[in-house]
Amino acid sequence: MTHENGRITRRAVLAAGAALPLGAGIARRASAAEFNFKLATGQDPTHPVNLRAQEAIDRIREATGGRLEIRLFPANQLGSDTDLLSQVRSGGVELFNLSSSVLATLVPAAGIVNTGFAFPGYDAVWQAMDGDLGTYVRAQIAKAGLMTASRIWDNGFRQITTSTRPINTPEDLEGLKIRVPQAPTLTSLFKALKAGPAPINFNELYSALQTKVVEAQENPLPIIATTKLYEVQKYCSMTSHVWDGYWILANRRAWGRLPDDVRAIAEREFDRSAADQRADIARLSVSLRQDLTAKGLQFNDVDREPFRAALRKTSFYQDWKSKYGDEAWSKLEQVVGKLV
Repeated sequence: MTHENGRITRRAVLAAGAALPLGAGIARRASAAEFNFKLATGQDPTHPVNLRAQEAIDRIREATGGRLEIRLFPANQLGSDTDLLSQVRSGGVELFNLSSSVLATLVPAAGIVNTGFAFPGYDAVWQAMDGDLGTYVRAQIAKAGLMTASRIWDNGFRQITTSTRPINTPEDLEGLKIRVPQAPTLTSLFKALKAGPAPINFNELYSALQTKVVEAQENPLPIIATTKLYEVQKYCSMTSHVWDGYWILANRRAWGRLPDDVRAIAEREFDRSAADQRADIARLSVSLRQDLTAKGLQFNDVDREPFRAALRKTSFYQDWKSKYGDEAWSKLEQVVGKLV
């Protein structure tokens, strides 16, 4: 736990004690919270995911009268994303913030949001994810034994950074050694576009770029900024090739143990922070481009239509449609138009 979190917790405990009749505060402090949960994330402490998650945690503690205490562990402190996915399933951690792209290794349907060059922009994303497609994906996550604690958070549109050349056309990707997450959707996208994708865990990404194991990577701008990838990359091509979101996953048994009123408060406050975090990412997408340009990253805008056309000439969309099934695919195409 960070020192700052420690201060917040002590203040909250003292405040809770002060609100009780004389003498009861000591007993309250000794028994602490009724439910103690850990929330693990992979993002840097300064990332909006963690700032807004901490605000939700503080509001949950207050609204439940201290019954539910959640401690935030950012920056893969409790393990890599793949480690944490097994921990949240076993109950080692109660809550875990995970991108759809990595969740797809366990719940294939979660990866449909990562379909390459599918979403034209944010309007389409939220229409799909707060609508039928989001409902469908949450049901598939539940079938895999995990619960979703809120609506989906924003991981942003992914952009390609490179140390060797900017990416303007599909041909520029040919033979590019690019790091991708352990995510089949992204691996297959770059293979279809004739690049050389290399799945590497996020906590090893910076050093892989620094040592030139790979020459490129792809991530949303807030990740590129908070992890200082601009130090080891030269170009940023605004491909917006894939949108990704974060689900706050809950261990089914832990989430089920919460009384209905406590769980409803937690869901409400995580939903509120999801909306705040989405707005943060939208603002950051504009301001970070300026900041990163000042730090030496060279940006170029990309016409996305030739990339979609190149994918249509391959079996890419058809292959994923058959993996996700007609029901899920039709919910995607309702919003983004025909892909196959």
